[in-house]
Amino acid sequence: MEDLKLNSTQEQRLQVIEELKKDGLDPYGCRFDRTHSSAQAKEYFEKAEAEAEEKEHFFTASVKVAGRIIAKRDQGKTAFLHITDQDGKIQLYIRKDAIGEENFALLKRLYAGDIIGVEGPCFRTKTGEVSIRAEKVIVLSKSVNPLPEKFHGFKDIELRYRQRYVDLIANPEVRETFVRRSLILRSIREFMQDKGFMEVETPMLHPVAGGAAARPFITHHNTLDMDMYLRIAPELYLKRLLVGGFERVFEINRSFRNEGIDTSHNPEFTMMEVYQAYGDMETVLELTEEVICYAASKIYPDLQVPYQGKTVNLTRPWKRISMLQLVRDLTDCQELTYSSDRKLAAEMASKLAVAIEPTDSAAKILVKIFEEKVEHTLIDPTFVVDYPKETSPLAKGNKDNPDQVDRFEMFITGREMANAFSELNDSEDQLSRFEDQIRQKNDGDDEAHEMDTDYVNALRYGMPPAGGLGIGIDRVVMLLTDSASIRDVILFPTLRRRSVSDKDESEISEE
Repeated sequence: MEDLKLNSTQEQRLQVIEELKKDGLDPYGCRFDRTHSSAQAKEYFEKAEAEAEEKEHFFTASVKVAGRIIAKRDQGKTAFLHITDQDGKIQLYIRKDAIGEENFALLKRLYAGDIIGVEGPCFRTKTGEVSIRAEKVIVLSKSVNPLPEKFHGFKDIELRYRQRYVDLIANPEVRETFVRRSLILRSIREFMQDKGFMEVETPMLHPVAGGAAARPFITHHNTLDMDMYLRIAPELYLKRLLVGGFERVFEINRSFRNEGIDTSHNPEFTMMEVYQAYGDMETVLELTEEVICYAASKIYPDLQVPYQGKTVNLTRPWKRISMLQLVRDLTDCQELTYSSDRKLAAEMASKLAVAIEPTDSAAKILVKIFEEKVEHTLIDPTFVVDYPKETSPLAKGNKDNPDQVDRFEMFITGREMANAFSELNDSEDQLSRFEDQIRQKNDGDDEAHEMDTDYVNALRYGMPPAGGLGIGIDRVVMLLTDSASIRDVILFPTLRRRSVSDKDESEISEE
């Protein structure tokens, strides 16, 4: 709970707001029809100036811009203001004789943080800065809270996440990250639609938790008097669409997992899932390379992506190697196989200081060793293939090895970016695997899949062979914006509740 007690600066600003109201001025304005953004106004001036015969003392026709005041400097009968909008910032030059004494007096009651509209011609100052000579200034919204000290003083990381609205005002590079995120999402949708995939929407509330191995968030529907789950993944509903006759579908939307929070995990995250009928793991492996390279090329045409002081090379084809081979190469566990005795697997885990549960099978131990000792080493794009069947209950088995499935996970910068497999479309095999998952759940595995009987029933109508793919959109955005934490690419990340004792007044300095 935030403490809303006012400090002296806030009280002073509220007093000014009341004075404006008494003088018949609306401190919260009304519609303002801009003709230009800050960047457009500068572009307009520069184009007009280039075409003008006389450059000195050149003025354009009047423009109307609006934005937030970030700096103000009074010089007697003149004043200079800088305002910022989504496109950047622009200087305002205000003369008392140009706007009148009453309007000029209004400037004394404007502060950094206030939002104003301004009308007037563009010109170039003696210092060469394109500016607007104000002929009219309108208050559109008064700010009660002061901006961070010197405008760029908002540096506390957690406070920036908690008050993203201030972060966006104070740090233009943060705005640019989310502009880039929008571009990435738009390019991914563009690519998928050009490939003939149809975008769909499936339920967020599920009667059965499934589609991935994870702990769900549980809620309750009052009218139906039934527990429901925020979706872990849209997988089982999307594959129902394949049964129904759609052949290429994708969904970009939120999924929810009731798990830990760290630099690559947020309980609420964005994922794209894709299903292509008559395909397989190989089909979506190629699609993964294509779609990520397409999105990356919009920002880095040479596919050389700077990330945290290193360069990630996205040039195709990407490396491909089996999980077992990686574990053997990087941990010296040469004896391990997908069907190893549990005792041997447990001994290897102990030797490597990898924590395991008493109920973990040899296959699960192998995966845990991979996750803890190998994943972080995979910097350039790497497809890790040949996963254990036991840990992949929705994937089709490998024809050459009964202990494996046709599945890959793709890693970049040590993080899983994508998960995909040839989809299991044998209804009775799927039923058997769900039953095995129930046994694991009864043995204490909170992340085991539940039995979705309707999904099994759907498979009994026949689902074509298919390749399925999930891509973590937030992690792709992290890569393409050089962001170290998932919180840097989610506008409002999940945070612990803040108590009144955690008051943040000291973080935002008064003017």
